[in-house]
Amino acid sequence: MSVLDALRRRFAGPPEPVRAAVTDPDERVLAWGALTREAGWLVATSRGLRTVGAGGAADVLPWHEVGSARWAGTNDGGGSFTVTPLAEVEPGVQARQPAVRHVLAEAGELPAVVRKRVDQTVVSSRRSPLPGGGGVLLVARRVPGQAARKWTVVFDDDAARNDPVAREVAREKLSEALATEQPG
Repeated sequence: MSVLDALRRRFAGPPEPVRAAVTDPDERVLAWGALTREAGWLVATSRGLRTVGAGGAADVLPWHEVGSARWAGTNDGGGSFTVTPLAEVEPGVQARQPAVRHVLAEAGELPAVVRKRVDQTVVSSRRSPLPGGGGVLLVARRVPGQAARKWTVVFDDDAARNDPVAREVAREKLSEALATEQPG
């Protein structure tokens, strides 16, 4: 994409289907990328990441529920995002959901905006080993509408969530992380 094309795109605003899909006046479109095969757009909004296709918009994946978003760009301005959502499986414990791959013909500012938004939600992140191998990721995130940051545990291996020893170690590590954050 030439510099002139990039400027035109930036100041032209999002395509009409993207504008029409984001109906909440408190949600702003920040960046978008055209999916291949004219399948629609991948859109970064002030609330999260969503796809907009011929049938309208999919639900928004809030920024604090994006476990990872890996970008692999191509020389023609496109590339692919592999997004791994997180879901709360019990209070304080999140599990990685199946990754979703979005192939973009044109990415525009989307990779930079997605990275910035995901990074802004993570306040602290610590990896801790578990007995018998594997580990847990302890993550403190900013969640919209909540004053306090929210700490969660993500097990490397979902099977470890069912191991009482691993769960106890994870609980202890989380307590330690919370204790270091409390003013003494």
